[in-house]
Amino acid sequence: MSDVQQRNTSPPRTVPATFQPLTERDLAYAIAQAVADARNELGWSQRQLGDEADMKQPHVSRLESASKLPQLSTLLRIANAMGVKLVVTLEKDVEKP
Repeated sequence: MSDVQQRNTSPPRTVPATFQPLTERDLAYAIAQAVADARNELGWSQRQLGDEADMKQPHVSRLESASKLPQLSTLLRIANAMGVKLVVTLEKDVEKP
């Protein structure tokens, strides 16, 4: 039996009872903070980031206020403009005792 067949026949995993799902709002806040921190580390204003990322300053302001979840293409433009990597990970939630 191939690895793929074995994976398809294994029982489904259950989500731990202690798992706390991340909301879109939580994610928007985390992204907003990461962008603002990276921008401030460079000593850039929102306007300068907007100029470098080919977007207007109000767009940067909305992103940093976490008013809505940004598109990946927007995050990629911002990361490239600041010379940082955009990293997306999926991690298991560690059960707490």
